[in-house]
Amino acid sequence: MDTKGRLMVPSNLKKQLPDLEKEGLVVNRGFEKHLVVYPKKVWEGIVAELSKLNPYEKKTREFIRFFTRGATELNVDATGRILLPKALLEFAGIQSEVILACQFDKIEVWDKAAYDSLLDNEPENFANLAEEVMGGQGRRDANGN
Repeated sequence: MDTKGRLMVPSNLKKQLPDLEKEGLVVNRGFEKHLVVYPKKVWEGIVAELSKLNPYEKKTREFIRFFTRGATELNVDATGRILLPKALLEFAGIQSEVILACQFDKIEVWDKAAYDSLLDNEPENFANLAEEVMGGQGRRDANGN
């Protein structure tokens, strides 16, 4: 990332996103101190899911406000860079060195030191975490439900 907050999209990643320049991206705050970059179609699907939630429930309204706070459309410039908003960079504590961590249909953008720290704090018993998460509960079906 350069000093103006522009991030070069790696060429291998661009190959996996053939409609990137035409469709664009959306960046948003992550649940931890990082950013999440979505292809615009993926973000539109998330917004469609959010629109199905009950707006009369206070927790729903709060979640939508906090989840979408900072969501910004991004375009790839002629040199293959995206400009990350300063406020989002500050939220994530991103200075200059970043780690891009691909997570299925999105890309997490981490400050390198924060990401290294996260991985240094691996759960004491990763096998128990794997069993809890992958043991059948909380899994989506083939339709994403």
